[in-house]
Amino acid sequence: MNSLFKLTPEVASALETGSPVLALESTIISHGMPYPQNLEFAMRAEQMVRDKGVVPATIAIQNGKACIGLSEIELQVLAQNDEVKKVATRDICIALAEKSIGATTVSATMHLAHQAGIRVFATGGIGGVHRKVEKSFDISQDLRELGRTPMVVVSAGCKAILDIPHTIEYLETEGVTVLGYQTDDFPAFYSQKSSSPTPGRIESCAEIAELYRLKKIINQPGAILIANPVPREDEIPKKIINTYIKQALGECRAKNIRGKKVTPFLLGQIVELTGGKSLKANIALAMNNIKLGAEIALAIHMK
Repeated sequence: MNSLFKLTPEVASALETGSPVLALESTIISHGMPYPQNLEFAMRAEQMVRDKGVVPATIAIQNGKACIGLSEIELQVLAQNDEVKKVATRDICIALAEKSIGATTVSATMHLAHQAGIRVFATGGIGGVHRKVEKSFDISQDLRELGRTPMVVVSAGCKAILDIPHTIEYLETEGVTVLGYQTDDFPAFYSQKSSSPTPGRIESCAEIAELYRLKKIINQPGAILIANPVPREDEIPKKIINTYIKQALGECRAKNIRGKKVTPFLLGQIVELTGGKSLKANIALAMNNIKLGAEIALAIHMK
């Protein structure tokens, strides 16, 4: 492995022996949830993956190294340090050169996980095309990375603050295989349905593993994005959450917040507006995706 990579013994052993590994992002810890819920979530998520017989590999950048798997102390740093940088694909080399602490977004996590030889990645929700894109031209790097990195990625659709129909169109432009897991309606993060159809549907982890095998054989670039809805008992109905999203977007525009700060700001505002309900939904959907991701990693391992 490249000297810029630092693998935990657990991850290194799993990759060497061909055991299943599941990649997890770190931005959800540092920028997606407040402390201490973020640390509790990270520890719970990793333990759930291990309970499934899969090795968790939470990815971040620390001390000039791309860390594939983190110790408990390293997780605590991400959860508590207010100076953690948000690192997308374009920022990886800068963070390495500066030896800064960086939490990886979907795009950076995918890139580093694939370089390490990991085949499956589970996250909360991907980034996408922002609302009023014709004015801001704000499109997440996640979509470009999904178009070129051949992994299975599990998410609850894209974040509900985004323009979901345009995000689906952009995913098509990038050639990403998008499949709803036991659903025909693209999930809307906090809500099970967005009213935008998924390009395809798939029913089981075994089918996903077979699709991944075929994709490798024909050397097709790009990810398989599995859109996995939030559990019904944990969702916030679309009509209700949209009211809060509009309020948060208005506040974002009023404060002229742009770039990398937009998504963390909006998610934080929505947590406040919902009295914490959105945070509970966020944790539930992320855990649901991680569970499915571990099951997919096992299914691919069995192929």
